[in-house]
Amino acid sequence: MAAGERPLNEVQFLTVAEVAALMRVSKMTVYRLVHSGHLPAIRVGRSFRVPEQAVHDYLRESYVGVETA
Repeated sequence: MAAGERPLNEVQFLTVAEVAALMRVSKMTVYRLVHSGHLPAIRVGRSFRVPEQAVHDYLRESYVGVETA
């Protein structure tokens, strides 16, 4: 296990619908992020599960802040 990683039994996984609601985007947008590799996910049967921390990391990295002078 790499530094900063949590054991798998402590990881909270979200469905695509939950990720879409959290990010306030469509489910199709979440699927595009998963398929493009921008949002890591695991496949469970025919559906995807996204680690909650991955969603927060993606949003933090994508954040466009306003610089103050």
